[in-house]
Amino acid sequence: MRIPAESNVPIRFQLFLLENGEKKVAETADTRIPSSSLFTFNKEDHTLGNLLRSRLLQSPHVTFSGYRVPHPLFSKFELRVQTDGEITPRAALVQACRDLVNDLGTLSREFTKEWELRKMAGEGTNGVESEV
Repeated sequence: MRIPAESNVPIRFQLFLLENGEKKVAETADTRIPSSSLFTFNKEDHTLGNLLRSRLLQSPHVTFSGYRVPHPLFSKFELRVQTDGEITPRAALVQACRDLVNDLGTLSREFTKEWELRKMAGEGTNGVESEV
């Protein structure tokens, strides 16, 4: 499928490659609300935004976490984090990232283990279970 040159759809590689000098994450402290920051993630979308938001809300120190995508054609989202003051929003975000990496590692190990067990057991053919 060829996209006309005058189309407003960005070129695919521009959706995930950072430009020279462009940062992945920028933090802006919110001066109106105590212990609150706005993090802007470049070259990311709803997938990471929703993962971080939901993980942050599991922390007892986070009182608010929400994200928004300013425009659907640009791969960028803004994540607002407010804490109870015992930890900074940045520390809460870093801990949420660490927790997510650990969770995804566990998921990968468990999936691989189950996949290998299924292959050894010889269930079904081509991934389809045989009916008894």
